[in-house]
Amino acid sequence: MKKYVALCLISLALTGCVNPGKASVQPDQLQNHRFVLENVDGKAVKAVTTQPEIRFSAQPDISLVNNIAVSGMMCNRFNGQGKLSEGELKVKTLAMTRKLCTDPQLNELDQTIGNMLRKGAQVDLTEDQLTLATAEKTLMFKRVK
Repeated sequence: MKKYVALCLISLALTGCVNPGKASVQPDQLQNHRFVLENVDGKAVKAVTTQPEIRFSAQPDISLVNNIAVSGMMCNRFNGQGKLSEGELKVKTLAMTRKLCTDPQLNELDQTIGNMLRKGAQVDLTEDQLTLATAEKTLMFKRVK
């Protein structure tokens, strides 16, 4: 019973963390920036030869308001055209390569980032720290200059 209560409290706390009530991140704040993954759910990502990353670039069609190109790599490379609205980033047409990596953490991160972007993730940008969050997962990235 104690575990159930603790799980409920954690779920409620995480739900509060993804509340879009605060000022929303705008596409121009992310455009032309690259971020490397630092931690997942508060746990540091172990060192690998190629650091997992996400990049944002300008949408070529300026008539599409709040759209942004998203690309990056966990184990596999991914890219797609996303929409950033009220602090939520959704990339419905996400393309991803399909190789199997020897590192199980990177394989799991592929699935995590794919699910987050397709279903929608709350985005928070504080100085050089980018956070993508859902009720289940939180990914924290650091801007690379």
